[in-house]
Amino acid sequence: LSAGLDLPGRFLFAILTLMMLIANLVFMEEAVYIYRKIPSSKRSIIIWINAAAPVMATTSCIGMWIPRSTMFTDFTAAVFFAIVIHKFLMMMIKECGGQKLLLRRFENGHFTISTGPCCCCCLCLPRVRITRRSLFWLKLGTFQFACFRPILIFLSIVLWTNGNYTLYNLSPKGAAIWINSVVGVLTIIGLWPVGIMFRQVRKVLNCKKIIPKFALYQFIVILNNVQTTIIKMLATQRIIACAPPLSSSARGAYVAQQLLIMEMFLITLISRVVYRRRYDDLEPPECEAEEAGDKKQTP
Repeated sequence: LSAGLDLPGRFLFAILTLMMLIANLVFMEEAVYIYRKIPSSKRSIIIWINAAAPVMATTSCIGMWIPRSTMFTDFTAAVFFAIVIHKFLMMMIKECGGQKLLLRRFENGHFTISTGPCCCCCLCLPRVRITRRSLFWLKLGTFQFACFRPILIFLSIVLWTNGNYTLYNLSPKGAAIWINSVVGVLTIIGLWPVGIMFRQVRKVLNCKKIIPKFALYQFIVILNNVQTTIIKMLATQRIIACAPPLSSSARGAYVAQQLLIMEMFLITLISRVVYRRRYDDLEPPECEAEEAGDKKQTP
C-alpha cells in the first residue's frame, strides 16, 4: 500500500500511526496508575472502559495500512465496543457501592424508562420501581448485546469468506441488510439500559464526575457507529467520489478509519484527565438519611 502513496499520503499515514502509538502509550501508563491506585473491585472495569478508544484507534490504523483486513479489524472493534457498553453500566453500579447499596440507596425510587435511544419520545411510559429484578433486566439488556453482536459479526465474516455477504449490497436478497438490521436493533436495546441508569445516578455520582465520563462514552458510541455508518452510506451512493486506484467504498473506509484514529487519540487524552482524578467516596445510605433528618429538625 505504501508504494502507491505520494509524499503527502505517506506523511498523513505516518502522523496517524504516531497518534495511534501515543494513544496506546498513554493508555498503558494510565492502566499502571489504575492498577496501583484504584480498588480491585473497580480496577478491571475502569481499565476496560479506558481501553475502548486506544483499541479502536489501533484497529482503524491496521485497517488503514492493510485494507483487506477491514472485516477483521471491524469485528475486533465491534466485539470490544459491545463489552465496553456492559462494563460502563457495571461501573455506574460499582460507583454506587455495588448492587446492594444501590438498591438500599434508591429503595423508594423509580427508573425513568422514557429515555434514549429507544423511548426518548414516549413520555407516557410508566416509571419502573428500582428492585433487584428491574436491575437484572438492565444488566441483561447490555449483556445480550455483548453476547449476540460478536456472534452476528462472526457470522457475517463467515458468509463474506464464502462470497455470500457483501457489505454494500443492501438488497433484500442479500444477507447484509438483515444482519445489519438485527445488529442495529440489538445496539439500541443495549444502549437503552445505560441511559436509564445514568439518568438515575447522575446526581448521586456527580462527585465522581460521571457526567464527563458519560459524555466520553457517548462520543465513542456516536463516532464509532453513527459517523462510520453515514460515511459508508455516502460511499455507497457514490457521494464520496472514487480516486483511482481506490473505489468509492474503499475511499469511504479510508476516510472513516483516518477520522477515527484522530478522534480516538483525543478521547484517550481526555479520558486520562477525567479518570485520573481522585474522588470522594460516597456516604452510606444510612448517613444520608441521618443528615436529611437533621436538616428537617434544625428549623
